[in-house]
Amino acid sequence: MILPFETHPALGRSDFVEGPSNRAALAAIDGWRDWPGQKLALIGPPATGKSHLAAIWAGLTDAQTLAPDALEAADPTELAGAPLLIEDANRLLVDAEAGSPGRETALFHLLNAFAATGQPLLLTARTAPARWTVALPDLASRLSAIPLVQIAPPDDALLHDLLVKHFADRGVVPSEPLLAFMLRRMERSARAAAELVAQLDRAALAAKAPLSVPFARRVLGW
Repeated sequence: MILPFETHPALGRSDFVEGPSNRAALAAIDGWRDWPGQKLALIGPPATGKSHLAAIWAGLTDAQTLAPDALEAADPTELAGAPLLIEDANRLLVDAEAGSPGRETALFHLLNAFAATGQPLLLTARTAPARWTVALPDLASRLSAIPLVQIAPPDDALLHDLLVKHFADRGVVPSEPLLAFMLRRMERSARAAAELVAQLDRAALAAKAPLSVPFARRVLGW
């Protein structure tokens, strides 16, 4: 029986896997004091390291975190008194299509409050704020003015290192032949790296079998 223990990825600065696709984003987090207007939108596909970078920044700044669905109930003046992180910020306006202006107004006031105090604000999202659908012209203007840094799809070297990290988070040291086998066949995305490692680890635990190329071929159907 496999017990459903939760895997906790290492999210320290030294645990971040750096490569050409995310180097600019890492530099922006390290250089947060120089953000124009003390705001930044960190953009990228799922599983590319946005949450890891956000955790690094939160540790550097002692930032508080606001869930997107808590925006309307929050006091923008109070929030703007300290650094703030909003992850999955593309969810801030999920009710806009339903015709509710509540979150648009709340976000507008939040951005104004941070502009007044000068405290840093970090948003992570899948798409740039300038591309979000909003009805308030003034809000659209403020979103367009937020500087952004984008994480690109990983190259093979970074994918290799991501596989190693995901295995390490599960207490597994993979062999180089296994990594090479996966890299030759896997989808070229950070999300695929995370999902494949999770799938192989679960299968290996269930079968009480060591991870190997033949085992991975059988499990993944490759």
